[in-house]
Amino acid sequence: MIEHMTDELQLVDLFCGAGGMTLGFVRAGFEAAAAYDNWECATKTYERNLGEHIQCASICEDLELPAARVIVGGPPCQGFSSAGARRSNDHRNTLVAVFARLIARHRPHAFVFENVEGFLTGGDGRFIFDLLDPLIEAGYRVHLRKVNAANFGVPQHRKRVLGIGGLGWDPTFPAPTHSAHGAPGALLGGTHLPLTPSITDALCGLPAATIGNDGNDHAYSLLEGLDLERARRLRPGQRMRDLPEELWHESYKRRAYRRVMDGTPVEKRGGAPAGLRRLRADEPSKAITGAAINEFLHPAEDRPLTVRECARIQTFPDDFEFVGSRRDRAQQIGNAVPPHFAEVIARTLLHDLRTRLENSNPGALLSFTPTLSSGMSPVLNEVRKKVEKRYRIHARQPMLWD
Repeated sequence: MIEHMTDELQLVDLFCGAGGMTLGFVRAGFEAAAAYDNWECATKTYERNLGEHIQCASICEDLELPAARVIVGGPPCQGFSSAGARRSNDHRNTLVAVFARLIARHRPHAFVFENVEGFLTGGDGRFIFDLLDPLIEAGYRVHLRKVNAANFGVPQHRKRVLGIGGLGWDPTFPAPTHSAHGAPGALLGGTHLPLTPSITDALCGLPAATIGNDGNDHAYSLLEGLDLERARRLRPGQRMRDLPEELWHESYKRRAYRRVMDGTPVEKRGGAPAGLRRLRADEPSKAITGAAINEFLHPAEDRPLTVRECARIQTFPDDFEFVGSRRDRAQQIGNAVPPHFAEVIARTLLHDLRTRLENSNPGALLSFTPTLSSGMSPVLNEVRKKVEKRYRIHARQPMLWD
């Protein structure tokens, strides 16, 4: 059995952003030893809320990290995010390999990796190999699964890839805590569990939003003209495509037509066209991104969400202060790991670290769950085959509740 540990387990957070992952781990009992990010605005937010151990620095393989039992992080995802055009040669994608090699060199007891679902198919799967090859060679035994944060109590459908690894030991993948509805595959993540909080639950207790565009996180700009007309016509759950075509944004028209008419390969078309969407009060939100303050309408009012409402849906506490312009604050929130989601992960990992058995098992991919649905795209299916062949996975792949 491993040596007795204190509750103050050392944590290093790479690509920490505003600190959502760190906040969740600190709530679970970890002690943040260091955090790194190169976006100054986000590091100022982190420092204001979580401490001066944050460093504004570029993260490279030569970075010297303090001793830590756990390293966590989510390398920048823009290169393979479905929110924009995918570029497999985006230099930010290579930071996945940097993250893995830093862990392999510093050898913490465990690591946690979080990223967007596009990580799985970006570069036809090569980013999976960038992550797993150095870690498995170093002796880490890894789970890599696609999850929906709604199944862990976060009031939004936020599909992400979660990797958890232990150095020579088998970590437990966190079990779902909530049943969710309102998105494909959501019910597959857990049944007979408490329902995920709805938007109404998430926003309960907030005062009325004010009009303005200053530093107030709970303020909004009045809609006018066509923007107001669009908002008035959209019913809960409807989006731009449900409006008459003459009310579509020009950018929406271009994206909608390009996706089906210009012959662009599917994997290069990016995500769904940008456009307004009115959220449903009785369901979890759609995924909060940096554009949510422009694209998501309040369930009952003809206005966009405020920065603070986005923070609530991301499970940040009301006393968490974001630094920067309104756009910067919204981007920090949209980029963050929801603190509640991080806390669920951290509590499972903390239990593992206190009870794990020492062994000399070699590194391995213990499980790989690339989808939450019963179907699979041709591109993802090809990636699945490559991964199973490369890492010799033959057994039935466990679902989230296994």
